[in-house]
Parts: sequence; C-alpha cells; structure tokens
Amino acid sequence: MLRGWISSKRPTLSSSPNHSVDPITEPHDLDEALRAADLIFNDDIQGAEKGVENGDSSFHKLGKGLIQFLRASLGFEAEVMREGTASEKLAELENSANDDLRRSQRDADAYRSKIYEPGAEFALCVAMSQLMGATVAVFRESLTDSLKGFYKLRKAYIALEAIVESEQAFANGQPARSMAVKVTRSSVPGTPTRSSTFNSRMAKSVPGTPIRAIHSEVEGKQTRVEKHDDGSEDEVDDFYDADESQEKDAKLKSYSGNVEVNGVIQQFDDTSITQTTPRSPLLERVSSFFSVQVPTETADLDADALETSIDKFIHSGTNLCCGILLLLLSLVPPAFSKLLSIIGFRGDRRRGLRMLWQASRFANAMGATASMVLLAHYNTFVAASDIVLDINPDLPINALESIDSYPFKRLQALLETMRQRFPNSKFWRLEEARMCAAKKDLNGSLAILKGDFTSPMKQTQALAIFERSLQSMYTGDYDLCASSFQECCDLNNWSHALYLYIAGAACVERYRQTKAEDPKAAAKYAEEAIRLFEDSKTKVGKRRVMARQLPFDAFVARKVSKWESRAKELNVPMIDAIGVSPAIEMTFFWNGLKKMSKPYLDQAHERLLWSEDTASNPTWVKESLDERAILAILRATIFRSLGHNEMAMQLLQSEILVHDKLLFKGGFKDDWTCPAAHYEMAANLWAKRDRTPGQEGSEENRKLVLEAEEWLDKTSKWESYSLDARVGVKVTSGLDTIKMWKEKYGS
Repeated sequence: MLRGWISSKRPTLSSSPNHSVDPITEPHDLDEALRAADLIFNDDIQGAEKGVENGDSSFHKLGKGLIQFLRASLGFEAEVMREGTASEKLAELENSANDDLRRSQRDADAYRSKIYEPGAEFALCVAMSQLMGATVAVFRESLTDSLKGFYKLRKAYIALEAIVESEQAFANGQPARSMAVKVTRSSVPGTPTRSSTFNSRMAKSVPGTPIRAIHSEVEGKQTRVEKHDDGSEDEVDDFYDADESQEKDAKLKSYSGNVEVNGVIQQFDDTSITQTTPRSPLLERVSSFFSVQVPTETADLDADALETSIDKFIHSGTNLCCGILLLLLSLVPPAFSKLLSIIGFRGDRRRGLRMLWQASRFANAMGATASMVLLAHYNTFVAASDIVLDINPDLPINALESIDSYPFKRLQALLETMRQRFPNSKFWRLEEARMCAAKKDLNGSLAILKGDFTSPMKQTQALAIFERSLQSMYTGDYDLCASSFQECCDLNNWSHALYLYIAGAACVERYRQTKAEDPKAAAKYAEEAIRLFEDSKTKVGKRRVMARQLPFDAFVARKVSKWESRAKELNVPMIDAIGVSPAIEMTFFWNGLKKMSKPYLDQAHERLLWSEDTASNPTWVKESLDERAILAILRATIFRSLGHNEMAMQLLQSEILVHDKLLFKGGFKDDWTCPAAHYEMAANLWAKRDRTPGQEGSEENRKLVLEAEEWLDKTSKWESYSLDARVGVKVTSGLDTIKMWKEKYGS
C-alpha cells in the first residue's frame, strides 16, 4: 500500500559550483531573475526565458521553475508540467537553494537581514520548489507521486513557518529567531525528539520522529550520513520500499503527543488512540509524521522595515506561498478535507486571503502571482458561491472585512494596477470579462471574450475560449457554445470528454429549438450531437488526477450510457431519449445561474418547459424519478436566483426530499440530485435573511442561518456521488461563511 511513496530515491544531479554567497552578487541575481519572471505576466515568454537562461544562481533557477510552472498552472497542462523534465529542474533548484542556504549560514560575509536569519531567502526558494514540485507530482496523474507531493507540502510548511516566526519576532521587538525549526511531533520511546537545524536537509525526516520509527521498526535502518563539499555532514533519511507484509504485525508500543480539536491543542495517550482511532499502527505513525502546525499570519511589515529587495522578496514570497496553501486547503470538498486533516493540513480562507492581499502590494513577480490568484479566486469561486457575506457599502475600499465577500471596488483597483504594469497581457483582460459576468453583465463579458485573445501564452488564450464557451451557454447562444468548446480541444488537453459533451449538449438544444420549424436543420443538429457524444466517450479516462478518473469524465461516460440504454428501452433514436436539458444541467454545475440576469433566467426556465411538453417530448411520462428530480432541482435553482425562495423550497421538498435517497442510486441514475437539493435548501434559507441595516444579527436571522448550517452539515457528510466535488466546494465555502457570520453575530 505504501510501497511507492516510501521508495522514492533521491534524484542524482550535478551539484552547483562551490561558490561563496556574495552579498553584492546576490541582490543582482535576485533582481535579474524577478525581472525576467515579470515578463511572463506581460505575455513575453521568450523574454522571460531569455532573462534567466544564462544565470546559474538559485534565483535564476527559481525564475526558470516559476516561468514553466505558471505556463502549466494557467491551463492545467500536464504536458507543460512534464516538458523539459520539470521535476528534475525543480529538484535542481531545491538542491542549489539548499547549498546556498548552508553556505549563507556559515559565511560571515553573506547577506544579513535585520528581520530574517541568514539564508531565509534560500529557505523560501526551497519552499517554493517544494510547493511547485507537489503540484507537478499531482499532474503526473499517479497516486504514488501525489502522495509524495503531500510530503513535499509538509516540508514547505515547516520552512515557511520558520520564516513567519522570524517576522513575528521582529514585529514584537525580539531578536530574530534561529532558523532551527522546532517541529513538534509525537515522541517514540528510545528515540529523542529534537529540533532540526534549518539547513540543506532541514525538511528531511528528523531523527527521533515517527517516520524514523517507521523506518527502524518496519523496514530496518534507513539513515545515512551525507558529506558536502564544504566539509559539513547531514543525516539523511531516504525513501525505500516498505515491506507491506509487516504492516499487520507492526505495533506502536507507546504514543503521546498533541492533536488539534476545534482549534484547541489537546494531549492524548496511547489508550485514547486505541479507543477513538481504529487505524493501523503504521498509519498512526505516518499521520503523526505529516502533522505540522499551520504557519501563523506574517507580520504586516511596512516599507521602512523592508529595506532591501531581498527582504521584500522574502516577505512577499512567504505571504504568497502561505496564502495559497491556506486558501486552497480551505476550498477542498468535505470528503477530501477530512483526509487532509488526518495528515495535518488545515486551511484558513480568511488568513490565506489576508496574506495574498499583503503579497499583492509588491511590484514583483510574487505580487503579480498573488494578484493573479486573488482575481481568479474571487471571479471563479466567490462569484459562483451562493452563501457569501454581504459587504457594507460604507466601508473603505481596503477594509479588511471586505475580503470575506466579493470586494468589487478593491478588485477593480487591483485589476487596473495589473493592467498598467502589464499592458500587453491578455490575462488581465480575461479577468475583466469575468468581473463583468460576476456583476451579471454577460453581454459585456461576451463582448470582451469575442475579441482577439491570440497570445504567446497559449494557456491564457485557452482560458478565454473556455470562458467564452461557458458564457455563450449561459446566454443561450448554443451555436457559439458548440463551436467554442470544440475549439477548446485544439488549445487545451485538460478534458476533451467534457468539451465535446457540452458541445453536444448545445446541439441538443438547437435540435429541440428547430425540430418543429426546420426539420432539415434539426436533423443536422441531431447528427452532430450524437457524433459529439460518441466522441466524448472515447476521450474518457485520458486524464487522471491522483490516479483517479476526472469527475466530469465519469459523469460524461455515465450520462451517454444512460441515454443509449434509454433509447433501446423506449425504442427511439438516442437524440429523443435525452432527458432534461443537458445544457441547463451543465449551467447548474458551473454555477452559471448566479451570473444570469432575469431575462436569461427566464430563458433557461423556458428550456426546461420542453421536458414536460408531451407534444414535443412524448417519452416524459415514462421518465424515471431521478430524471424528474433533475428537472426539479434545476427549476428550484432558477426560482432561488429570481428570489422566489419559498417556491424553490416547496419544489425541493415535494419532488426530491420526500423520497428515500436510496431511490436515486444504482445503475445509470443521477445520484447527485438529493445531496444537491440539501445544499439548495441551505442556500434558500441563507437568502431569506433580513438584510436591513441593524437586522443582520436578529433572532430570526440566527434561526435561518443555523438551519442552513444543518442542511450544509448533512450534505458535507454525504457518501460519494456523481460530481460531489462540484457541490462539495460550495458546501465548504458555505460552512466557512456561516462560521464567520457566527463569529460576528454570535451563534
């Protein structure tokens, strides 16, 4: 079971030249690398790559890794992640930065900061390489590599925490703390726990920690001493094959340590573990090894404190990395968040956003990356969320409270700043279109997206076409929707099955629209729809994450199979066996209904009426319960979006929630409708709050919020179902929002 990730051998790389860390050369190398990285935000890939190609410093290697990583992450391109041996480059960066970190700690002439300990800039490079390496591991589509990625995340956590502690110490007027990081873990008898010096092997296993116990008890001694060119030595733990046959016999003799429960650190003994956690001893030790304390928020250092470009790099980079970690971990669906919590990863949306806003103030690549993440987060996740806090319009533009909702004015100012810094970039134009959609101005958004997005950054162009595809679906321009999604197949390799499926769904709508008035045109649309659906099935499984099929791929395969089976059962062409509007169903899953103004919502509701029209759809009387539930939840969501909350809740209760959830399971059934109905109940209750100034914390509102929380809690504990991650993200966001509401108004 654990053979793969415990067997990863360290890559053999040529070591960097044995040079001293020059306090004059170092800032020059850093500035040159960051200037080059800046160019990628202005769509100048060639200039960015040329700017770092001749440099051999750790900063130049960071620039190379960052450039390639941004290209890949923008378009979720696994090929870009792998091209140019990305993992080897990141390993080279990590080794180089580790070497420079060690030298800077030993060289009295190395750069010294009044805030950070010697080598902090290289410690940050190490952490960034580990974060990017963790993402690369996931993109390798292997469960083994993904688990190794979690190990890299753990190491990055430790490095970042040390830097954050230095900032907090400086802000409190204390001497800068040593880069020796105390990693609290549960001790194993006979092996003393100690802190590991934050040197080139700081993030490796520390003698005396549970992972060492795993090596010694389950596998035998796995420690070696590595000598370096400067004469220093480090104890190194390597990953080797674990003997899985011993897992059932491995026993934890005694265990004492700390566990976080509802934000409180509690101590427990081996008896409590036996009673409450019936996991194997090996898994217990792996869990305690991974568990680390999430870095606290960095100090809000002013410009006077950050005197040099190196200090600004450390501060902005630490805020960027910590912010991304805390934000992304706060957004994962409930089922996956439970797994992450077992190994010590816990997100914090508010802290993560604060740190990203802090990083965005800096005019360097770290600030640009933070701005990109912020705009993408607010314009995709928050703009599509139904349960969000309201913003007081009287608050100042930079009010801290506004970041918990959708701070339009602040985002607008940030976007304008980025467009001034990077006038040639199409990415910021894309975010402008997304902001229009967030304001329910789909026409204005489409006007931007129909423009020229041709760019050296193919990934930005692909994102723009994808966004245009979605928004044309929301507005009912199904011809543009079908052609745009097929164009996505030429620009992006993420999920061709999904692209072709939605293109086919758009053709289904055109078939239904033209069937009565233009049978010839309808026949062509029908033929095209079936071709696209059949092609989509052949693309299923081409992409995997953590060795699992992409959720939408599984959805596509099931839906097409359902229609094929239905066509045989009813003895009708497949085009007439397709049930409730697949285009409106996709609009629901992409949260497009929230971005639609009343005319478009009314138009979507008209598309749903086709299903119940027995003249146009004679097979409706034979439709199954789960298909009728799809119609009910789509209609209820439209009602909620129009402000008809009571109508929406009554429909959900009478058409879905009144039935046993087991009736929605099995075969090709759509099992997502029941948990989604629970979420919709919560969203309606949240929308019913009295938002009159001074009434937000009223007793009536408190009852509505607590009832909404109950519905969300039920949904979060639902067993696996189709596209559970899509619903799960909204559930996680909703629970987080209600938590913040209760902190402000009381529970």
